[in-house]
This record gives sequence, structure tokens and C-alpha cells, in this order.
Amino acid sequence: MTVRKIIHVDMDAFFASVEQHDDPSLRGKPVAVGSGSTRGVVAAASYEARVFGVRSAMPSITALKKCPELIFVRGNFDRYKEVSRQIHAIFSEYTDLIQPLSLDEAYLDVTEDRRGLKTAWATAKEIRARILEETGLTASAGISYNKFLAKLASDHRKPNGQFAVTPDMGPAWVETLPVARFHGVGPVTARKMERLGIRTGADLRACPLAFLQQHFGSSADWYHAIARAEDHRPVNPHRKRKSSGSETTFNEDLTDPGAIEAKVLGQANDVWAWCDKAQAFGRTVTVKVKYRDFQIITRSRSYATPVRTQPALQEASLTLIRSVLPPEKGIRLVGVTVSNFADVEETENLPLFVG
Repeated sequence: MTVRKIIHVDMDAFFASVEQHDDPSLRGKPVAVGSGSTRGVVAAASYEARVFGVRSAMPSITALKKCPELIFVRGNFDRYKEVSRQIHAIFSEYTDLIQPLSLDEAYLDVTEDRRGLKTAWATAKEIRARILEETGLTASAGISYNKFLAKLASDHRKPNGQFAVTPDMGPAWVETLPVARFHGVGPVTARKMERLGIRTGADLRACPLAFLQQHFGSSADWYHAIARAEDHRPVNPHRKRKSSGSETTFNEDLTDPGAIEAKVLGQANDVWAWCDKAQAFGRTVTVKVKYRDFQIITRSRSYATPVRTQPALQEASLTLIRSVLPPEKGIRLVGVTVSNFADVEETENLPLFVG
């Protein structure tokens, strides 16, 4: 079997770095993309801000306490998309097998040496140099024989570095890492693993599959495999998006049902705009609510057929939010997500939920 050569390219502090590149006065300073209001959230932080403990998804007020000199910029997602297209154009010169994960990261399968560079290491190095030359931004890269290891490796020399995990070092290297770093092990699962005495890859590898199935259900096979540095997923350039969502944080907590419903409708309309443009229609609608004390709840409903009209999505979203109205306490955020997308061929032969 041919050993795959996979590169995971991850831009360094992408949104914040674009802002610093476009505005030289921000360079070398702690920068956060987002709103600096008391109800704002950090969308991205420069490395200068991360030194102070500022992280994405952190409430802005917390970030300012950690770094009083923090500079907030609103952000320009059209600009980020423009730069992302430049980066992906570079990728396409090296391989057709590109699987984007977001605007700022992607897997590349460079097993076929299109440009005659002989090694994946040399390919990653040239790609990073091209990105720097054409965008003025730095990228980090992980190189390995599977996607799981390549993604882990790209974090190992950040920022502006690269790291390779070869087949002969993969299993032993994984054993040394904390499980909290593993793709697919979120914070909740990491805490559960720690309670079970699983802190490192070595601890995870020592667990029998039956034990993992007992405690982690359908995820057990994945955890059992990655503890052995095994991942047979190909780089899939046609990977389908699994959901579309939109959420907003309010300037003031809301308690009025009418005002809350209006906000939910706005999020539903944002989601519909994407679904309609992408012609992607899902069966599951989820409404997310975050209360003033940061408690989060969700309400979901799955339908037998795809939700394929804007009024139908509005109706589904309103039905879900009304199940928690009037609110027991102030609401600071609402969101709407559509998931469980149907195949195009399938939707052509099904009756549609139209409200």
C-alpha cells in the first residue's frame, strides 16, 4: 500500500494577522477581532494578545481584564474570504486533493509529487513561502501519513513553523501527548477521560475497546484507532458541509417574548440565505439559547423530509423558541442551525416540508 503524504496547513492567528497586515499601526500589538463591548466576544486574537491569555470565544470583558491594552477591531469577513481564496489558489498548484476545514486551514494530499519536490516536507516549505510572499502572512504546517497526525503536527511548531510525523515515529509520539489535544476529544470528553484515568495517548492505548465502548459509545472505535496513530480517512475535496448556523449576542439581556422571537427570525433568515444559495436543505432545526448566567440550552426537531422554504424554517424556529418562552431569566444570545442535510438526489424524490 502506498503511504499517503498529507499536509495540514493552518494559518497563524489568521483574522488578527490579516488586520495587522492591512493596518501597520497594529503590528506588534495585542489585537482582538470582535466587539470590545461588555457583551462582545473575541472572534480571534493575535499572538501578542495570546501571551496575556486572550483566546477566541472569550467574553470581551474578560479579555480586557487579562490585557487592558487589547485593541479591538470589528473584522472584515469579505477581506478574510478574499485572502483565503488567494491561499487556496496556491494549494491548487500542488494538488487537486484539497479538503478545506475553514477559511484558514486545509488538508492537502501531496502523495503525487506534481511539482517534483521529492518530499512532502519540501512541498510544505514551498507552500508556506509562497503564502508569505503573496499575502504577507505566515502559516504553519503538519506533515504526516494520515490526517489525524498531520493536524496534530501543525500545532507543534506554531507560529510560522512545520513539523513532520513519520510512520516509524507516529504511534510512540501519540502516546506522549495529552488526550485533550486529540481531534475529536472536546473539553467535556477530555474531562470524562481524566476522571477515568485517561490523560495521555499511552493511557488511551491501554484501554480495551470494550471499555471504551462502555464509556464512549459510538466514538470508541475512533479513540481506539487514534491511540495507535491510525486514521484511514482520505483527503476529500468534495466533503459536504454538515450544518449551517447563525447566532447573535444581544447588547442587553432580553426577556420580552416578542423581541426574542424577532431575533430568532433574524437568525433563521440568515441561515436560510446560505441554504438557498448552496441549495442544501436539512431535516433538523436547532435553536440555541444562552441565558444571562451563561447557561446554554438547545431545542431541536427533526423532520421526515427536508425543510426547503424560508417560511418553513421560520415556523420551525419559532416553534422551538416558544417552548422556552416566557424565559425564566434574561437571554443574552440566540442561534438557529439547520443540519442533517439531504442528498440532492434524495430531495428530488421526496415530498417537502413547506410549513
